[in-house]
Amino acid sequence: MKKSIYLVAIALIALTHELNAQYTEVINSNRPGASYSAFSVGKNVFQIEGGFYYERWDHSGLRTKSNRYAMDIVFRYGFLFEQLELIYDGQYTFAKVIDNSIGNPRKYNQNDFTKNTLGLKYLIYDPFKDPERNKPDLYSWKANNHLQWRNLIPAVAIYAGVNLNFGDNPFYPEQESLTPKVMLATQHHLTPNWVFVMNFSYDKFTSDNPLYSYVLTLTHALRDPRYTIFVEHQGFKSDYYSDGIFKMGAARLFTKDLQLDASFGINIKDTPARFFGAIGASYRFDFHRDPKHQYDNFSEKDREFIKEAKKKRKNTNPFEEIED
Repeated sequence: MKKSIYLVAIALIALTHELNAQYTEVINSNRPGASYSAFSVGKNVFQIEGGFYYERWDHSGLRTKSNRYAMDIVFRYGFLFEQLELIYDGQYTFAKVIDNSIGNPRKYNQNDFTKNTLGLKYLIYDPFKDPERNKPDLYSWKANNHLQWRNLIPAVAIYAGVNLNFGDNPFYPEQESLTPKVMLATQHHLTPNWVFVMNFSYDKFTSDNPLYSYVLTLTHALRDPRYTIFVEHQGFKSDYYSDGIFKMGAARLFTKDLQLDASFGINIKDTPARFFGAIGASYRFDFHRDPKHQYDNFSEKDREFIKEAKKKRKNTNPFEEIED
């Protein structure tokens, strides 16, 4: 039974990659990690990803402490091409600060955007594009579920955006109103259950304080494919702020268009020392349409196998009640 389930899943994954390149049958969210997937949500798909965030901030050098409460919101829209995605990424933060640097403690509040970025992401290389090179082995569960050399070749996307900083922002008082951001995103599908994503960013490079950063995210799907777990490391380097952050968390798929998640993390220094946690959700408005001749690029043998696999899906898919 287990072998049959994996064969069904592999066949459907292969079909999805061949037909649509980006689009998947279930929601593909960047949450709860901080990295961007190399793949887009798919043409004519609108996706909302958001949540609530808490951070404890304690800076030993400045002798300040703060509790930060934030709301994250991300809008993703696939348009024009399957490979292209428009992304708005924002975080609005309320901070309660205690300043012990001068005499008696001084308390005050701050609030504004700590993230406010609009950009475009485009997939420039898809290792799954060649159907012959990436067809699953229909008779070997082991071959399909263990690391193969070809899986070390990642999907690659580029991103270009602009940071928006309007008004008197207490978190970034000296930052210009508009600063650019560029990023390279890679994504390795090591096995059907393991995905490794890397982001390398160069941010605010027209300002006096450019920021270099990277994100490494490893995600694992459990035996019940509705559940995933992840670990993540972020690194930052600038004249103003350098740090390393470690995060972990989990997500659960409730329908093919709805995912809930939770995560927490810490950093590696005390200027400031940071501890944070988040809960959130992702929802997809799916207006994607499949090509009409969906089996044209498959051999007769593969078409028959996929048809049989789709018949078995009602017994193996956790979202049986919402499938056609």
